[in-house]
Amino acid sequence: MSAPPGDQPYFDELECRDPLARELALMAALPAQVQHAMAAAPAFAELFAGLDAAGVNSRAALARLPVTRKAELQARQQRLRGTDALGAFGGYSAIGWAARGGRGAKRVFQSPGGVYEPEGQGADYWRAARALFAAGVRAGDLLHNSFSYHLTPAGSMMEGGAHALGCTVFPAGVGNTELQLQAIADLRPQAYVGTPSFLRILLEKAAELGVPTASLSKALLSGEAFTPSLRDWFSARGVAAYQCYASADLGLIAYETSAREGLVLAEGLIVEIVRPGSGEPLPDGEVGELVVTSLNPDYPLIRFGTGDLSAVLPGRCPTGRSNTRIKGWLGRADQSVKVRGMFVHAAQVAEIMRRFPALGRARLVVEGALAQDRMSLHIEARAMAAVEGLSEQIEAAIREVTKLRGDVVWAAPGSLANDGLVIEDARSYQ
Repeated sequence: MSAPPGDQPYFDELECRDPLARELALMAALPAQVQHAMAAAPAFAELFAGLDAAGVNSRAALARLPVTRKAELQARQQRLRGTDALGAFGGYSAIGWAARGGRGAKRVFQSPGGVYEPEGQGADYWRAARALFAAGVRAGDLLHNSFSYHLTPAGSMMEGGAHALGCTVFPAGVGNTELQLQAIADLRPQAYVGTPSFLRILLEKAAELGVPTASLSKALLSGEAFTPSLRDWFSARGVAAYQCYASADLGLIAYETSAREGLVLAEGLIVEIVRPGSGEPLPDGEVGELVVTSLNPDYPLIRFGTGDLSAVLPGRCPTGRSNTRIKGWLGRADQSVKVRGMFVHAAQVAEIMRRFPALGRARLVVEGALAQDRMSLHIEARAMAAVEGLSEQIEAAIREVTKLRGDVVWAAPGSLANDGLVIEDARSYQ
């Protein structure tokens, strides 16, 4: 078994508990969280009107609820802006401003696009400590935090996790490369958190200027793609770097371990992989959109679509952590393309395929030159192609859903790539 970095193997006992016990605990907590969301968050009260929350006690029942995506949250925030504290969060939050003697948001953040997120009062609110621990960060370390401290929550997210571990934090933020290098040389921090690109900038500039950075031996990186080649580049310079996947809405979602085999899901989340453009769960191993239900009482997001593609990895992490692993970030699920002046979205492809549930994986391909484009829906099937009139029925559904003509192309099972792509723009732009 590959041991995690550091002296103690796990952040807590939850990481290695029996998977069935974890699943039972999540499903036992789910009905109460749905009921809480309906009672405390006006958006979910409206979305789930008439729902019997007690019946949402399984993954199958959860999958019948609608997925809330960022665009819907943003639109509702814009519509309710200026009404009250809960309206600032679109009615999806259970907390507003902190009132005397009451529970409220400690901070408010703004993500790109003018989306506002609350930070509750709890210690390690974003649950980042678990990812920091897996990266080897320990009590007594000095953490050089190069995530942004303004507008977006990344800096605060990592600081809260570091404090929960008993670390001291240098709030470096972004930019000011030479000042940050001076602080590293003077204070000799053991750990870095930030984007991989900025850590590389720091190390390259340090080498150029002759600034010592040997104290930095571990790093937790996020916010950008972290390739194996870049990981090896850091390792050659004495930094063992790990990655985590987090969002401003949900906090920590998954984190890397010393096994370097995918990312282990964080505790306290129910994660589904669904067909892009729909809420339909996919079998393990299929690439789809990552949808998360959070048990956070302050921001009880139920089936929140991240818009990110990923897939479940089989088996357990070699470190002994027992939670589900995902492959990490594999692209964006919110695919769309413009065909003859009309937008076609992944949700429309999902709607077409929903009408023919016996069919397999599908991909809408747009080909040809501009102004002469043609659209075809490639569908995996065995004997279905021989069913009389089926191609015509699907082509009629394409016209009805997209308002555009499209042909059906039958493909052998397993011939379409398992990459989550449901719309492929193969046109020539020359």
